[in-house]
Amino acid sequence: MVVLAGLFVVLLAANYSIYEKERVLAEGRVVLLELAPVDPRSLMQGDYMALRFALQNAVRGAATDGYMVLGVDGRGVGQFRRFDAGAPLAEDEVRVFFRMRLGEIKLGTNAYFFQEGDAALYENAKFGEFRVDGGGQVLLTGLRDGAGKRLGR
Repeated sequence: MVVLAGLFVVLLAANYSIYEKERVLAEGRVVLLELAPVDPRSLMQGDYMALRFALQNAVRGAATDGYMVLGVDGRGVGQFRRFDAGAPLAEDEVRVFFRMRLGEIKLGTNAYFFQEGDAALYENAKFGEFRVDGGGQVLLTGLRDGAGKRLGR
């Protein structure tokens, strides 16, 4: 009986996590963040692009995880404005949760995986396309070129 109860709790938690991510995908605001990409290949994980964000230098002073406020322009491109102190957001701002790991900012993920052989489709990536919900959760949903066109299939 204890095993079944434990299994139920695990399944409930997994399904809630999936629900939350689906909600962010459906309702989240699209924000583009400029990339400073590198292009490693992993034999164990397949092809991927390691992502480094141009706003890395702006948040270098952060010592711990937290929230930052991004200003979002008319094209949907987000730029660092300030660390969040709980003040109300302007119409053109979003709150984003970040993690600091080994001096590098992590926004949801630091890699974009793609099908083997598709590396050429992503070599012109200039922006990471994220969905951001009202609570600051971010999900990487794609890569875009300098003109804002979505890359890939």
